[in-house]
Amino acid sequence: MPRPPVAVAVVQAAPVAFDPAATIEKMQDLAKQAADQGAKLVLFPEAFVGGYPKGLDFGARLGSRSEAGRDDFRRYYDGAMDVPGPEFKRLSAIAKDNKIYLVTGVIERDGGTLYCTVLFFAPDGNYLGKHRKVMPTALERLVWGFGDGSTLPVFDTDIGKLGAVICWENMMPLLRTAMYADGIELYCAPTVDDRDMWISSMRHVAYEGRCFVLAACQFAKRSDYPADYDCIQGNDPETILIRGGSAIISPMGEILAGPVYGEEAILTAEIDLGEIARGKYDLDVTGHYARPDVFRLQVDTEEKPARINRPIGVLPPEE
Repeated sequence: MPRPPVAVAVVQAAPVAFDPAATIEKMQDLAKQAADQGAKLVLFPEAFVGGYPKGLDFGARLGSRSEAGRDDFRRYYDGAMDVPGPEFKRLSAIAKDNKIYLVTGVIERDGGTLYCTVLFFAPDGNYLGKHRKVMPTALERLVWGFGDGSTLPVFDTDIGKLGAVICWENMMPLLRTAMYADGIELYCAPTVDDRDMWISSMRHVAYEGRCFVLAACQFAKRSDYPADYDCIQGNDPETILIRGGSAIISPMGEILAGPVYGEEAILTAEIDLGEIARGKYDLDVTGHYARPDVFRLQVDTEEKPARINRPIGVLPPEE
């Protein structure tokens, strides 16, 4: 039986850098605005809670780190959030209060390591799960840990099969293929990539996967960061650090909303999941258009914890 059309939204905005409590207050207002426009799914950008430290180098050189860089990391670490934790509960409440599926990028603190993570909440506030970015790009690898295959979920919801691929993970063909194989229909792409090429990539993903792509990018000025934020772009408060470029795209690669640059925005579109079947009529890359006799994809979904889960002071048994 055909499912009714559903309204979805992507938010293009700046967080309050290094201040998760203030950021979530802003999210409450933005989520309500999207819900008031009828959205049942609201996507926020990559690293929205915790912030994206655009322009910092964290004092790193080969063979040395500066004291100022360590202070930058300490501030970033202090501004991250625990999963679960107080900010986690507030995000759950936003989803419940607005009766929306809430998908948002956060900086997750786990022990001494930070992860670029996406959290998923249902309209009743229940936590569905998370995706940790498996491949940070360039200097991101200095401040973020690597996710593993245990957090590559596609959730079967009443508005469609929902998942997320973060920023340049979208350039990883095998990761995209894994999401297609799990039947993703609502492909969320939170990012801070504001290049012109990003929209071309998102249109390709939608067309390749025959899915709806929701691309949410931050829009941030220098004034959205603290006065003592020592970024390479300088101190002019009007300097744009991340210019946006959010969009909603159909399974045939058609742009339904956006892209918007140079301002904060909430983009909405009403989508019909029946369009996915129309698209897969002639291209299903993990179905009739696949050649499993020639190509195989293996995904290791086992969790790979770095920390030893045993009581302190207890030695493992001898062989």
